[in-house]
Amino acid sequence: MPELVQFPGLGLEFHLSKIALSVFGLRIHWYGVIVVTGMLLAVAYAMKRCRTFGITPEQVSDVALYAIIGGMVGARAYYVVFSWDYYQDHLNEIIRIWEGGIAIYGGIIGGVLTGYVLCRLWKIKKLSLLDLAAGALLLGQGIGRWGNFVNVEAFGSNTTLPWGMTGPSVVSYLTSKQAQLAQFGVSVDPAVPVHPTFFYESVWCFAGFLFIAWYTKRRRYNGELILMYCAWYGLGRFWIEGLRTDSLMLGPVRVSQLLAGAGALAAFAVLLWMNRRVKTGTLPSMMRLAAARNSGQDQADPDTASSERAETSAGAAATQEKAPGRDEESEKES
Repeated sequence: MPELVQFPGLGLEFHLSKIALSVFGLRIHWYGVIVVTGMLLAVAYAMKRCRTFGITPEQVSDVALYAIIGGMVGARAYYVVFSWDYYQDHLNEIIRIWEGGIAIYGGIIGGVLTGYVLCRLWKIKKLSLLDLAAGALLLGQGIGRWGNFVNVEAFGSNTTLPWGMTGPSVVSYLTSKQAQLAQFGVSVDPAVPVHPTFFYESVWCFAGFLFIAWYTKRRRYNGELILMYCAWYGLGRFWIEGLRTDSLMLGPVRVSQLLAGAGALAAFAVLLWMNRRVKTGTLPSMMRLAAARNSGQDQADPDTASSERAETSAGAAATQEKAPGRDEESEKES
């Protein structure tokens, strides 16, 4: 049955169905369609730009296949761990991911850990792959958040801003959680519209993606883009999470807000430190290393020079290169 979502201040209303289509009695949800679309476009973006990072499309597809699986496991595990008060009495529901209950931070952690292990096994440059993943992650997350809109979830507390949203599901949720939220100092009125926080995060992610897509050819060292991702997404998520009414809690603390804030601070600190190293010459920038190679000089730096030489040769031969360490394996389809 369609869900009614209204934006009274804008004079807009939508009748949303959670079911995209039914195939032989199997219902395909819009949430899944949107999330998978985000994943596929993220992988497509990574494959399109991989040569800039000295990585082949085959390596991207191989790692992405397993990283997506690892990400889904991580997303579910993160949600279950921080919702253990419920799942300890419903152990049979832990694997029912199709019924909902995933967390993006768990997905990021699971995907990155899976990718790291595969890079070690297959001799793929880890920092280069992480830099490539930074833009892809923001693109996928920006698209995926619209699945929350269709499900009428991931919204915030009350607002009088003109784009505040409401509807029967919003009213019902706030009414059922009003007393629980009050325990954490969050006062809500079910009759007042709420922040569309899913929209805020989507816009934040798209803005970050556009910047990283533009900055990619200007990056100064391996690992710079993934640090920018952690700083940008963490900063936005810290603010947005503080508005939400469905946060996973660890006592009185919003888990994802704590993780976002700590991650952003750490990333900003490392970015400042690395920027200082580039300026003082203790970490030659990628442009300086390229200029040195072109002039026949060898200004090798233990942190970056070897990987930069590898990236140059890999980028030139990307269309012929097989995934290192897997010469006898046939190529897999993503």
